[in-house]
Amino acid sequence: MSSDCVISDKATQWLRLSMVRGIGPMTGRKLVHAVGGIEHLWTQSTLELQKIDGIGPAALSALEPALEQDLDQAVEVTIELCRQRGIGLISPDDPPWPESLAPFDDAPLLLFFRGDVSCLHHQRMLAVVGARRASRESSIITRRWCSYLSNHQVCIVSGMAYGIDAAAHGGALEGESPTIAVLGCGLAALSEQQQRQVEAIAAQGCVVSEFLPEITARPEHFPRRNRIIAGLSHATLVMEADVRSGSLITARQALDYGREVFAVPGSVLGGNHAGCHLLIREGAVLTENADDVLQNMGWQSTEQGNPSGGKRYQPGDADESKLLQALVDGSMHLDHLAETCGLTVPELSPIVLRLELQGVIERLPGSRYMLSVELHRT
Repeated sequence: MSSDCVISDKATQWLRLSMVRGIGPMTGRKLVHAVGGIEHLWTQSTLELQKIDGIGPAALSALEPALEQDLDQAVEVTIELCRQRGIGLISPDDPPWPESLAPFDDAPLLLFFRGDVSCLHHQRMLAVVGARRASRESSIITRRWCSYLSNHQVCIVSGMAYGIDAAAHGGALEGESPTIAVLGCGLAALSEQQQRQVEAIAAQGCVVSEFLPEITARPEHFPRRNRIIAGLSHATLVMEADVRSGSLITARQALDYGREVFAVPGSVLGGNHAGCHLLIREGAVLTENADDVLQNMGWQSTEQGNPSGGKRYQPGDADESKLLQALVDGSMHLDHLAETCGLTVPELSPIVLRLELQGVIERLPGSRYMLSVELHRT
């Protein structure tokens, strides 16, 4: 189902409810359930609505203008904008609505989307989140893992932000499975660069938002976006995050929803992984490679893959073998690498350059190197 689909009558009614100021997802769902369906809400009198448990004077006051048809023009304007921009709209009463969100009282009242909305029913969905100012090493690993996971039928879900989100979507787009981006703003409120990202993701997946198309991003929107990322996904993987990161909100929301949480450990010196370490102490699965996720989720494939992106390398001599074995457990500074290999820096440098040019290793900031392939086992 693409985003140029016809918007259903029920989706139009849910849109109307979502536009009532002061009515959030939980109150909105409670109202719809109490009256027996969205189509019955607008025929209720204020007296009848007063009888619903948990619906106070503020909610009733907010609903009155909507009951008097005052929102009709605003709804028509929004629907016309969606048609002009190629934006689809689904509600909980539409068949494409993701079953993964159905159990949650705080699920969105509707979803605007671009792309193939059937992606929301993918059988293996993994949220991948982390720092916006991620280290280059974490970004490289995220992209590599997400490409590998995508080739193992895993749909990567993230927030289309800078850093880890961008690396996650980028890696997923290199693989075979769809990827889903959940936005903290409306689909018509994006910059030109963001629109290009939407086009790329929508071509191989779906971009969704619960916000009206022209609503711009605000800080308070991102916790709301994060609950959708957590709710859509069967598990959440935190790649790099400090203790104040919004990624921890996503992880804890995932735990509240009964989902598995994975976290990647890192150096204790910079603080960039302090949030991941906190999650691990709280029970998240310590994750060292992409296969840890597949094995813990029961998503193993009969195909033998390679978390390094499909490339394998046979060391050409003993010095190459020492160097590559030293990098198996993580990145290393050139000086430390020379010491580990028992070579001087001048002796090691041409070997490093040769392997870098072949794409076997990758240079990181600060004269550090990391492995880019899987080594052949002997």
